[in-house]
Amino acid sequence: MSQSGERAPTRSLGLLDATMVGMGAMIGAGIFVLTGLAAEIAGPAAILVFGLNGVVTTFTALSYAELASAIPQSGGGYAFVKEVFAPASSFVMGWMLWFAYTIAGALYAIGFASNFVEFLSLFGVHVPETARLLGVTIPVAEIGFAVGIVGLLAALNAVSTSASGGAETAVTLVKIAILLVFAGFGAFAAEPGEFTPFFPAGELSVVPAMGLTFIAFEGYDLIATVTEEVENPRKNIPRAIFLSLAATIVIYLLVVYVAIGTLGAERLGAAGETAIAQAAESFMPAVPLLGSGASLIAFGAVFSTVSALNAVVLASSRVAFAMGRERQLPPDFGRLHSKYGTPFRAVLVSAGIMAVSVVGLPIQQVGNLSSLFFLLSFVVVNASVIRLRRERPNVTRPFEIPLYPAPPVLGILLNLVIAGYFLVTDPVTWGLAVAWLAFGGGVYLFLERRKDQL
Repeated sequence: MSQSGERAPTRSLGLLDATMVGMGAMIGAGIFVLTGLAAEIAGPAAILVFGLNGVVTTFTALSYAELASAIPQSGGGYAFVKEVFAPASSFVMGWMLWFAYTIAGALYAIGFASNFVEFLSLFGVHVPETARLLGVTIPVAEIGFAVGIVGLLAALNAVSTSASGGAETAVTLVKIAILLVFAGFGAFAAEPGEFTPFFPAGELSVVPAMGLTFIAFEGYDLIATVTEEVENPRKNIPRAIFLSLAATIVIYLLVVYVAIGTLGAERLGAAGETAIAQAAESFMPAVPLLGSGASLIAFGAVFSTVSALNAVVLASSRVAFAMGRERQLPPDFGRLHSKYGTPFRAVLVSAGIMAVSVVGLPIQQVGNLSSLFFLLSFVVVNASVIRLRRERPNVTRPFEIPLYPAPPVLGILLNLVIAGYFLVTDPVTWGLAVAWLAFGGGVYLFLERRKDQL
């Protein structure tokens, strides 16, 4: 494999492709899994939970849009922090984001595997789900399918950004169509009476439900990680951020409304991870080739996890690529392949970490850790907007945050509130976060010492 550090990334992604990167990541398995869990906590107010989380994350989306228009560099939050804070701060930001994206990838891979096994079973195809090895029961189907899809998408991203972007667009459009079909049929079947009483567990029940479901809105930030591969990024990146977030919020609210209005919050909560499928079974007609409404939703869940996984493979490798260019990770990460024009090594290493995580890590715990790092990174991004405005007021900003400085200040406060929720309910996650950052500090000092010796 020959590589060159001089070649610039190819601008092969249009506005639609960039928008689908964000929507592909946000509309993952979360809407299928989290709707029932939110209804279990907050009852019919689950629809308010998704709406409020959309408002909270919009403040940070405004910051991402302004920074992306002013600093059109790949790497997302890492690139922004690198421009306005000290190198150590940018390393911490990149270290958090790289970890968060790769672990999110492991979560999506496992989500794909479990949904794919369920989808196959609906058609009478049963695969051996577990096996005994050295006295230990291993979920071979889940691990096999998860590692397989990571490998497939890694290969696609390694050889062609345009191919992976095109695949992301196609897969995301399919799952959007499935959810809109669900919402379209369900709009006529939903009963407004199912939303009374609206707060069966009290108004404050929305707070823990928001903490649980906030991860469903993480994804628009991935658009900024591929800035240098997007046409006319100063205009298209902000547009893609707002289009992806607005469309996702609308789709979420429609799906949650139909799910509650047809199945009822109590039954929806009891259904847990299969809530949307059970709701679809109650009102949707049979679908050609797929059969029942539940089959269509299972098909949609498979597509959702594939597009979400592809988006984080793309994003995690671009963070590693940006850090490699700055020699805050090994320099080979920051080189483009001479033939494919992709950050080949960054893609393979990021995907390798995902595959290892699928096999060897307690995914639920590190999934919480991933969410915490996203929240903390959003705090830093909002702070970056404020600092850049103060220190470099004359920087060209094709997009400027309206009502500044209120949105970034609110973004900082609200993200800290949700991060504080983890401190109260899951202090182990904070302990792991401190340990990972301490390990990162050791890596940073080692790489800095190596740079001084060169």
